[in-house]
Amino acid sequence: MPTRRRAREIVLQLLYEDDLNPEQDTAVAKQFLADRLHNNQVLIAFARELWESVIKNRWEIDNALSAKAQNWSLRRMAAIDRNVLRLGAFEILHTDTPGRVVINEAVELAKRYGNRQSGQFVNGILDRILHDDDSPVEGESEEEAAQLPASVTESDGDSGNSLSSDETVGQAGTT
Repeated sequence: MPTRRRAREIVLQLLYEDDLNPEQDTAVAKQFLADRLHNNQVLIAFARELWESVIKNRWEIDNALSAKAQNWSLRRMAAIDRNVLRLGAFEILHTDTPGRVVINEAVELAKRYGNRQSGQFVNGILDRILHDDDSPVEGESEEEAAQLPASVTESDGDSGNSLSSDETVGQAGTT
């Protein structure tokens, strides 16, 4: 049974594809959503809205992320991290899903598809967006907050992350 977590995973795959291949066929993407979500119309509608809205608001989302990702340009981020952040930032800024739920879901996606440091990297930036300031997180010193995340490589592009359209979520989430 597909869940909202699975829907987010499928949206991440579409955002990743769009990031690397902006000329993707919308009809194929919509069919991909339907197939992967087993024609569950509620989840398809949820996923389609997320996907289309992130694409539509990408400029605004990217500006918000750039403002919070100290010393890192979006193009220098791993493609997976960048798209998990886009998805999470959209949900924080434009939906009524609780911010902590959004961050948890994004961190789980980052851990699953990103590298070892992706979860921490995504958590830090989305937390800044949620709190709309650059103050350190509770229990974190200002020096720790200013440190650059290790998840981003110096190279331009993907850090070897890959998405498999046939993967299934091993955790049963309903968010």
